[in-house]
Amino acid sequence: MLKIGLLGAGRIGRVHAVNIAGNARSQLVAVSDVNGDAAHSLADVYGAKVASSEAILSDASIDAVLVATSTDTHSDLIEKATAAGKAVLCEKPVDLSLDRAQRCLDAVSKTGVPVMIGFNRRFDPNFSAIKASIAAGEIGKPELLSITSFDPAPPPVAYVKVSGGLFRDMMIHDFDMANFLLGDVPKTVHAAGTSIVDPEIGKVGDVDTAVVTLIYADGRIAVIKNSRRAVYGYDQRVEILGSEGLLSAGNVLENTVSKATKQGVSSAKPEFFFLERYMRAYAAEWDAFVAAILDGASIPVSLKDGVAALALAEAATASAKSGQPVSLT
Repeated sequence: MLKIGLLGAGRIGRVHAVNIAGNARSQLVAVSDVNGDAAHSLADVYGAKVASSEAILSDASIDAVLVATSTDTHSDLIEKATAAGKAVLCEKPVDLSLDRAQRCLDAVSKTGVPVMIGFNRRFDPNFSAIKASIAAGEIGKPELLSITSFDPAPPPVAYVKVSGGLFRDMMIHDFDMANFLLGDVPKTVHAAGTSIVDPEIGKVGDVDTAVVTLIYADGRIAVIKNSRRAVYGYDQRVEILGSEGLLSAGNVLENTVSKATKQGVSSAKPEFFFLERYMRAYAAEWDAFVAAILDGASIPVSLKDGVAALALAEAATASAKSGQPVSLT
């Protein structure tokens, strides 16, 4: 039984708590949060204790921690946890600074303690099926990847100010998906972004609509489209063209009912937000982490993967500001 300390009892922390409790081989034993009421409320549901992050990290009876705190604490907590010998599953991104994330990777590499980064979309049944099809050679060599990721509505400007920007906060999932599906990091990143959804987002220095083109050393291309507004729901699609065919994954809809009349054919809207769309992915992600720790399986999303996605996000941020492609070293 893997005994877990949960650092962070906010929205994502609550999602993870459900999955920790739902796995027969893990147990939530302690919860910490800067908001004491949130920590107690969540801990009470699962019979866990409330403790500070420091107390959880120093508790020898706790085997692993799940980090669901604010982004600016991620690197510090990963380093402290691994120094204490505790395995880590940390929400993305590793940090808002690529330099800080790289230092974290260097420090953790010396400990040999496993760290997994929470890019849950890799575990979505649709996207993982596409990866399996690519690996099986079903469409030949992948040549052109298209990723669409639109939120139903923009976040509050107060959140935008501390998020690190669209490329680090939102598109970082898509950068990781491109790395995951194509099995490599691109050679150049070219980004364009504007703030046409909410001018207030532009006033604080961010964008809400963006397109990024990734060019790989062998000529493959990936195009990522992001928007903070899609009034019809949470739009999440992937399409990949290969030398021998095409793979695509469409949206998960609210229901499977389709209506066909002489006026036309209609169906339900996409699931409205990520909590509905990716609940199965979050559960599969946690199951994979537990298997990696207890069974010695490989970590499916490493800290190095997290740093790679952040490198793309930082390159895209620079490219959008300069209007020029950015090369990755």
